[in-house]
Amino acid sequence: MEELAEVLRSRGLRLTAPRQLVLEAVYRLRHATPDQIHADVAERAAGVNITTVYRTLELLEELELITHAHLSHGAPTYHPVGEHSHAHLVCRGCGSVEELPTAMLDGLSGELLGTRGFRLDIGHVALFGLCGKCAPEGASC
Repeated sequence: MEELAEVLRSRGLRLTAPRQLVLEAVYRLRHATPDQIHADVAERAAGVNITTVYRTLELLEELELITHAHLSHGAPTYHPVGEHSHAHLVCRGCGSVEELPTAMLDGLSGELLGTRGFRLDIGHVALFGLCGKCAPEGASC
């Protein structure tokens, strides 16, 4: 939270309880929608409404403390920045989300850059399929 306070002060903003609670919820939940973050924050402070959560998520993303990915057709999913960059494996069966090290996509990323001049934003990549628990035994891609 020291880092958050410093970043906010450098922008002429102050560390408020809702801002701190939202950031803590993102770190605690790892991959969560605004509604899930709001539910977590509401357990700790009943007065924080969903609008405050959305505004705080926008601010925290602008400050590059969190980022989001679209892991379904619904709301974006927020997660912390800085620990390690990763892509996402999303199971269409059970809805689980696993982190995929970016090194596993280095080949694809290099190929896209070399052949098309396209720079892949791996932090926003989500690969959809079936996890080992949901895939039928012996099924191939």
